[in-house]
Amino acid sequence: MTDPRPRTVLALTGTDRVAFLQGLVTNDVARADGGIVYAALLTPQGKFVADFFVTGQPDRLLIDVATSHAASLLQRLTLYRLRADVQIVATDLTVSRGTGPAPDGALPDPRDPAMGWRHIGPTDLSDDTDWDALRTAHLVPETGIDLTPDTYILEAGFARLHGVDFRKGCFVGQEIVARMKHKTTLRKGLVRVKLDGAAQTGEAILSGEREAGTLHTVAGAHGIAYLRFDRGTDLRTTGGAALSVDARDLTAD
Repeated sequence: MTDPRPRTVLALTGTDRVAFLQGLVTNDVARADGGIVYAALLTPQGKFVADFFVTGQPDRLLIDVATSHAASLLQRLTLYRLRADVQIVATDLTVSRGTGPAPDGALPDPRDPAMGWRHIGPTDLSDDTDWDALRTAHLVPETGIDLTPDTYILEAGFARLHGVDFRKGCFVGQEIVARMKHKTTLRKGLVRVKLDGAAQTGEAILSGEREAGTLHTVAGAHGIAYLRFDRGTDLRTTGGAALSVDARDLTAD
């Protein structure tokens, strides 16, 4: 099955590849040796640039990233390279994913066991999983829909999704992320919502007459919204659909 949101695989080679990426991204790249980690690149102001999976192989690192963000990620990584012994190229490898029996070489999705497996290879081995329904049920955000240039990753659940390591050392935007982790209480974030009525991605959400957030993913009668936690009742979209929120989501990770 062709993935409706295609992925691109970047390859990093060179003797400095691990140290180079380790100093930039939110997770511990060393743990990708023979495995897979979920991570993001942020702006110095702590805002989202791209999320991706890093897989370590004996002579290279592979980055599995949304095709929509691949060119900009490649450009940013190239700018950071300076004199490091790192070569970064886009490959023609294919990303497959599924929730059924895993093919040889597949690795478990590190965000949530329910998200199945991921595989990088020459051909597409994906199954027919309804990914929007599955990730909505488990509050897993999607690049370009729930994760935007305005996103702070802790508000998007990256701690719960194993996408940030607070012990690994420096990364771009770390100061902002650490401050949000240790010195503030999150007042906004992604939540699961149930919809009563037709609604569309991008609609504003009101609590009574007050602005409360924005609807992002829509998957049938369910969705993911960015919401103020103190305005989690009496919700409707500007298009008139009523919303209800699982109370367990109205809190910080």
